[in-house]
Amino acid sequence: MKLVNLIPMLEEAQNGHYAVGAFNYCNAETAQAVVEVGCELRSPVMFITGPWEVPLLGAKMMVDIAKWVAAEADVPVCLHLDHAVEIDLVKECIEAGFPSVMIDASRYDFEENVRLTKMVVDMAHPKGVTVEGELGAVGRVDDSSVEGEGETSLTDPAKAAEFVERTGVDALASAIGNAHGIYTQRPILDFERLKDIRSATGIPLVLHGGSGTPSDQLHKAIEIGISKVNVASELGRAYLDAIEQFDQAKGGKAWYAHAIMDAKTAIKQVTAKWMKVLGSTNRVP
Repeated sequence: MKLVNLIPMLEEAQNGHYAVGAFNYCNAETAQAVVEVGCELRSPVMFITGPWEVPLLGAKMMVDIAKWVAAEADVPVCLHLDHAVEIDLVKECIEAGFPSVMIDASRYDFEENVRLTKMVVDMAHPKGVTVEGELGAVGRVDDSSVEGEGETSLTDPAKAAEFVERTGVDALASAIGNAHGIYTQRPILDFERLKDIRSATGIPLVLHGGSGTPSDQLHKAIEIGISKVNVASELGRAYLDAIEQFDQAKGGKAWYAHAIMDAKTAIKQVTAKWMKVLGSTNRVP
């Protein structure tokens, strides 16, 4: 299949009362692992890659790999730029062929956030590229997280309505008590706030910081209107742990290609768990 943007994937998720897992992607092995699981479980697949991963291979190679694995798949695959804070990176990724991008201008005041987000929407929409914005700031659990800013502020529903109307974004990342990274204690999500944001905006909502969120809270958030859940830290931890354990088992003399095979298996296990928890399995005929 060809790469798709956010709209059809998230509209189907909304109608089906499930969420799409957006899985961090940094190399061919992780891309293969996620798509293979998606095909096995009949789930739509979404990759997210951000300012920390794109320089590893470059935007064009990121697109080429995603297109390659999508061509071999019989489920929809979306490639999405995550947490871009620089307009130049967004422009580079759009020109390279990303079908979906995020501009995270949440560290700025409201008016500047609107201005920058609208700039990206105006750049992206004529090319058929969808845009995710963020209002309110999703903070970090600890320094092991690789995305987002250090500050946290909850999303104001009234401001969210104005933000969506003035920018024309296709999806909105909201701060409702969630955080990037793997939680050290149970998060407390503000579901009343989420209901108000959903009612005020009417567009698909995104939960950043999915890793470690209890399944009961995820299910309730999905019922209210979350259609996309980002999973990054848990994947990264599983990848590194698998390599470390393999090397230890080989007495520190492991061949790196063999270790990466174990890491790929670990990625598949985490991906399968999340697709099942989010309810996206058996959604593709």
